[in-house]
Amino acid sequence: MAVLAAAVALAAIGVTAAISSGDGRAVLKFDTMAPVVPPYTGVTNPIRGVNGGGVPWKLASAQGRLRADGRLDIEVQGLVLVSSGLNPSPTFRGIVSCLSSDAAGGPTTVNVATDPVPATMTGNAEIDAKVALPSPCFAPIVFVTSGGGNWFAVTGR
Repeated sequence: MAVLAAAVALAAIGVTAAISSGDGRAVLKFDTMAPVVPPYTGVTNPIRGVNGGGVPWKLASAQGRLRADGRLDIEVQGLVLVSSGLNPSPTFRGIVSCLSSDAAGGPTTVNVATDPVPATMTGNAEIDAKVALPSPCFAPIVFVTSGGGNWFAVTGR
């Protein structure tokens, strides 16, 4: 158990060091995301303060990378409503959610968003942006959201 705790602590230090150094090392790479489904649709069960889209979505594919200097690359294909098979949102944005520290040293969640990018009606979009990551940035989660900030897809499966 002590070995596991030490390994987790070292991994957290490594993520913090990579983010603090401002370099381009990968903090998070992903080849899949999960679309919003009940019970996460709407405002009832937000994830780290980010509300889900109001209805279920589906996703054909997603991949991306978050780098220590805040560069965020996400490519989604087929991110559409389950009911219609279409994307009604003209734009998507990326949000990175980090567990960090507030001014008093206590725990806090910090969410940073990209500017909106065009999204097709078939749910395809590429987000290539830079965000200002907090330091530290523990356990980052990446969302694809509407222009208004409700999430349609999140890292996970």
